Amino acid sequence: MTIFSRRRGALVATTGLIAACRSGGVAPAASVASIKPDSAAIQRDIEYLASEPLAGRLTGTPGNDSAAAYIARRYAALGLTAAAPMYLQRFTARPVTHAGPPPSLPTQNVFAVLNGRDPALRGEYIVVGAHFDHLGNSTDGALDPDSHRIRRGADDNASGTAAVMELARFFAHAPARRSIIFANFSGEEEGLLGSSYFADHSPVPIDSIYTMINFDMVGRLRNDKLIVYGVATATEFPALLENANSETHLRIIGQGDGFGPSDHSSFYAKNIPVMHFFTDLHDDYHRATDTPEKINSGGEARVVALAERVVRAIADRPGHLTFVRVAAPVQSAGSGSDVYLGTIPDMASGDTPGLRITGVRAGSPAEIGGLRADDVIVEFGGTPVKDLNEYSNALYSHKPGDTVSLIVLRTGQRVTLSVKLGKRGS
Repeated sequence: MTIFSRRRGALVATTGLIAACRSGGVAPAASVASIKPDSAAIQRDIEYLASEPLAGRLTGTPGNDSAAAYIARRYAALGLTAAAPMYLQRFTARPVTHAGPPPSLPTQNVFAVLNGRDPALRGEYIVVGAHFDHLGNSTDGALDPDSHRIRRGADDNASGTAAVMELARFFAHAPARRSIIFANFSGEEEGLLGSSYFADHSPVPIDSIYTMINFDMVGRLRNDKLIVYGVATATEFPALLENANSETHLRIIGQGDGFGPSDHSSFYAKNIPVMHFFTDLHDDYHRATDTPEKINSGGEARVVALAERVVRAIADRPGHLTFVRVAAPVQSAGSGSDVYLGTIPDMASGDTPGLRITGVRAGSPAEIGGLRADDVIVEFGGTPVKDLNEYSNALYSHKPGDTVSLIVLRTGQRVTLSVKLGKRGS
């Protein structure tokens, strides 16, 4: 998962894609009663994807390519349709930089198609997706920038990738009425580049995509808490999610907005209803300590069980979804994406109102303005801050050179600070 959304880089196509549908009568749905989420298989997938040989799956590296090949082999073994050579949608990612020309990173998305069993509905598609890239040896976006260790990204996002592959196994055994595209995106950490490319070069007509379900960081379930974003992007979603949870009994925290720092945003921008499953932040986020042994694979299996019920209910329902446009947060506009403060967020404080920071960059506007480690930002430029998303929205509503007032909690006391924002890379 990206810390903040960045402007989309330019993307160069190298492959055109076509997806085919089969004809025929409506086949009965196979029973899914005998299939259960396999926590051991989920753990094995995460251990491979976050293994040392893959070196953190940084976009444009051999480790990223190896991860893509692994995912493609899994889809081939399930007998899913390859809508592109070797299941790969190749493209060149050009992430935005603030020093010199953008690099050209040859990479690929991976996806496979499972055709629906209902000839009247199989021309509509559910995209079930997750990004498989991570930071590797890059310190861009890392919250431990002084560490020389590889950031392997077990939860972010080997866990989401494993969830998508497990769902592919479920639906390969018992297809739904609509078709499903199982998609794994590269370049998410560079600014949602892979999902943006996929949405802009969809292998099926973009208006035939019925909804998109995203998985990003679903491997650390704690206290049964599951955050689901996008529940307000279709009128039918809240009741559907509640019904699907009747057997899994997770404590769902619903968030309405369809935009956010993960790949569902690329589809919501195309007026497609979305949901994003997320088991919340933790103190290993974007650090070298995000390793496979910390994954709660049993908890992830419960998330997959819920997701299977959600996806099947959506894929089998007879009518259209009622799309709802929620105003995009300020950060998506990109006008303030080069603004810089220099705080290091504490990703373990997801349940604490405000944004706790673990430190500030040396010489940064945050340090000059008097921010300290363990400060909790509760107001930014007059805007209340309850979490990381609200903080990033408030930050990106400003531009470099603006002077803003911050209110922080410091040892229980409210302290007001004045900070002049800088420009990233300067």
